[in-house]
Amino acid sequence: MAGLVADTSALVSLGIVSDFDLDPLSLCLEGYDVFVPDEVIEELQEIASYDDQHGEAATAVLGRTAELTVQSVNLDAEFPLDDGENAAVTLANEIGATLFLCDEFNRLGLIHASLANTRLVTTPTLLSVFVRTGRLTVDEARILLDGISTARSWDANSYVQRARSLLDNS
Repeated sequence: MAGLVADTSALVSLGIVSDFDLDPLSLCLEGYDVFVPDEVIEELQEIASYDDQHGEAATAVLGRTAELTVQSVNLDAEFPLDDGENAAVTLANEIGATLFLCDEFNRLGLIHASLANTRLVTTPTLLSVFVRTGRLTVDEARILLDGISTARSWDANSYVQRARSLLDNS
């Protein structure tokens, strides 16, 4: 299986519970060898302490930690992102991951430029991959994207709107 390094933001997105028994976290874990740095686990633990949808999502991801490969990395103190993103980018470069999954839409350019030979994908992109590979229908992907967008306050995000329009035209 292809190696995928995930950042905290994307794991929280995948952990958002759907009212339609759709589980994008399981699809990701079944389709990829998922790697995360220790810092991402620490961020998930912090988010899980909140009594909201993000906390529930982080708790769901933490419940699947046995299915993740958690690794330690040395942080680049000069890297201008938080420790979780810094560590995840470092890990992706160190292991030569095929994919880097991240939903930090405001920092995608910097993250992309920091990846050596790893393709940057976001949750909306990953959902479209699941459609192309027959793991989700277009309607299921749209339902997931709408639910995640609402929970993550992405409704006004132009990147997500574009992903939605591509699904609508599938």
